Amino acid sequence: MISEQALLSKLTRRLIPFMFLLYIVSYLDRINVGFAALQLNDALKFDPAVFGLGAGIFFIGYFVFEIPSNLILERFGARIWIARILVTWGIISSAMMFLNGAVMFYVLRFLLGVAEAGFFPGMILYLTYWFPAEARGRAVARFMTATAIAGVIGGPVSGLLLQMNGAAGLAGWQWLFLIEGVPAIILGFVTLAYLPDGPKHAHWLTAEEKDWIISRLQREREELRQDVYHTLGDALRSRRVWTLAFIYFAVIMSFYGISLWLPQIVRAFSGLSDVLVGFVSAIPYIAAAIGMVIIGKNSDRTGERRLHVAVAAFAGAAGLTAAAFLKVPAAELAALCLAAVGIWGTLGPFWAMSSEILSGTGAAAGIALINSVGNLGGFLGPYLVGLVRKQTDSFALALLVLAVWPLIGAITSFFTRRPASRNT
Repeated sequence: MISEQALLSKLTRRLIPFMFLLYIVSYLDRINVGFAALQLNDALKFDPAVFGLGAGIFFIGYFVFEIPSNLILERFGARIWIARILVTWGIISSAMMFLNGAVMFYVLRFLLGVAEAGFFPGMILYLTYWFPAEARGRAVARFMTATAIAGVIGGPVSGLLLQMNGAAGLAGWQWLFLIEGVPAIILGFVTLAYLPDGPKHAHWLTAEEKDWIISRLQREREELRQDVYHTLGDALRSRRVWTLAFIYFAVIMSFYGISLWLPQIVRAFSGLSDVLVGFVSAIPYIAAAIGMVIIGKNSDRTGERRLHVAVAAFAGAAGLTAAAFLKVPAAELAALCLAAVGIWGTLGPFWAMSSEILSGTGAAAGIALINSVGNLGGFLGPYLVGLVRKQTDSFALALLVLAVWPLIGAITSFFTRRPASRNT
């Protein structure tokens, strides 16, 4: 007799820590440019607009190749394709150490987005191969907590790497890119040995456990067959999918607007050294990690997704607004912590809600579509911060601009209803 709780715990122990590690490396390699900017901008004479464009252009490459990458993963299997993604992005991330001007900055950030396209939606799709719907919000939240933990780890580590300035003739920012790109390459080869394509290929599951997972997920798909989108065409024609993409876009505007500028925001209100900026920048990420787990767990316990997304997004907007007006460093840091809890807290229930209405090729395409369209906010958010910062020489108005977007996302999520059929 299979114990559902014991099996879900077994799946969590075996899969989530490794996926968590991969996502830490992924997120760190896309946001470490924010820490490098503490030296890079002066070294290469980048003004805020140049940095904002270069930081955000990653998401243009990501957008263009997202859906094709996820469809390839769905067809040929997670293990090989995720390994390919890891190795190529690790190489390109390390190559950032050779930056010599704005054009090369734009090109390498674009190529990094191309290389990493498909990783995150592939991981979300992969979780649908293992976890039933009622456990998925918690699994997604645990996996996505890596974005917060990457900030907790990445801030202090990046600050310390910047102190290697001059070692072996390399600048601190060059050491940062070189060293932080290597783990992705190594983990690409580890993935080939560790990550099974699905329950059928998991040697650590018994035949009875494999049958339980496969039959349970198949039963869910059959029960939801009137409400889910099975094909690429279903997903692309769905107003529901496009609405979810818009909500995600609104959240991601602030998510990466904060992530890629946080070290410079902390520097602006504190005047601290590179090392101390790295440690202080970790504090909002600690708050975000705690908030993600609590919100994801409560969303699974209640089975409610929509209001969890709306309330968390509203809290994110409130935190950003408060940070724009508060002038006391400790109070501004506290406001940024509230913003991080709200913005990051949307992610678990949002992706559980999204994956519940998608299956098969429709899941691969729909999840990739939501993520790729949403991540255009990852381009626009940092770029807007750079433009506003250049014009005002202050982050206050930039934070207010970012706050508008999670507020819009909260309102949209609040008024979104689950469709009665897939013909919506």
